[in-house]
Amino acid sequence: MATVDGATRRRPGRWFWVSRGRGPARRGVHPGRGTATASALAAALALTLAAGCTNGPAPADDGRGTDRPASRTDTGTSTAAAVGQVLAVKIDNVRAARPQTGLDAADIVYVEQVEGGLSRLMAVYATRLPKTVGPVRSARESDLELLRQFDRPALAFSGAQGKLLPLIDKEPLEAVTPQDAEDAYYRGTQKASPHNLYLRPHRVLPSAPGEAALTTGFRHGPAPDGGTPTRSRTVRYPSARFTFTWSQERRGWEITTDGAPTVTADGRRLAPPTVVVQYVDVRRSGYHDVLGNHTPYTQTVGSGTAEVLRDGRSHDVRWLRPTATDGTRFTTRAGTPVAFAEGQVWVVFAQRP
Repeated sequence: MATVDGATRRRPGRWFWVSRGRGPARRGVHPGRGTATASALAAALALTLAAGCTNGPAPADDGRGTDRPASRTDTGTSTAAAVGQVLAVKIDNVRAARPQTGLDAADIVYVEQVEGGLSRLMAVYATRLPKTVGPVRSARESDLELLRQFDRPALAFSGAQGKLLPLIDKEPLEAVTPQDAEDAYYRGTQKASPHNLYLRPHRVLPSAPGEAALTTGFRHGPAPDGGTPTRSRTVRYPSARFTFTWSQERRGWEITTDGAPTVTADGRRLAPPTVVVQYVDVRRSGYHDVLGNHTPYTQTVGSGTAEVLRDGRSHDVRWLRPTATDGTRFTTRAGTPVAFAEGQVWVVFAQRP
């Protein structure tokens, strides 16, 4: 049995939500960017959830620092409405969570390794907001560094390891959990808990902020010269794998996850025009789940090599992100900026060779 995201077992048969409690309104801003609006307040009751089994070798998710729900005393509705504010959603990616909903509407999908060598997704929305996104799962320490490139993003997640919650509260972001915005979430009936928590994005942001909010450093335009003709590329984690196969008809890379086609809830195969395999340092963090599995920390600040897949070719490039508040620049070996194809971008973080 796998633990419910944002929950810890207190007595047999019941789970109690562990999510972030609301402290004073945070007003963090990125250096050199405009002042962010104050976060709105929310009220929610502690959630009592039924435990559900996962398929595959999923470890217990997130060690919990307390056996009771975070207390809440404030009231109001939670809507993060800063100008240029993207919505980032942590999305479950074990077999029991698929197919996901709303993933095809994301501008960027980041793939990271979590406990037990499994994978989790972070979908970033700026140009359009789907009706529903999910299943939503918990946040990780690596997410905080990755998200600092955006101007006070709204981060939707189901909960987090107890010791991580104070760090999230200090970040220049708007945390949106079921306790922060209870009416923005609901439990679906097609999947077992914990793989059935869904978000209604329009109850978090009034509208999509637009492409200008994607302060990632990504460029769109013609493909770079050269490259190696590539039919498919596979990236492996200890307990997960992704294969991207070029479809000339769709002008995109059809995704296969753990041997099965990656489709949306309505059966459409995902095929992003650009896939980036970014080689980074993945080390053990100081956090672990209830079984003692340490959470990997994916370091996205620094420099290194990457592969950019677009137009049926693979391009060996370099990446550079000097500080957490910077986007990531991708260049050729000669230093020429590398442009991506228009449309969705998948960034898969892989262990540096």
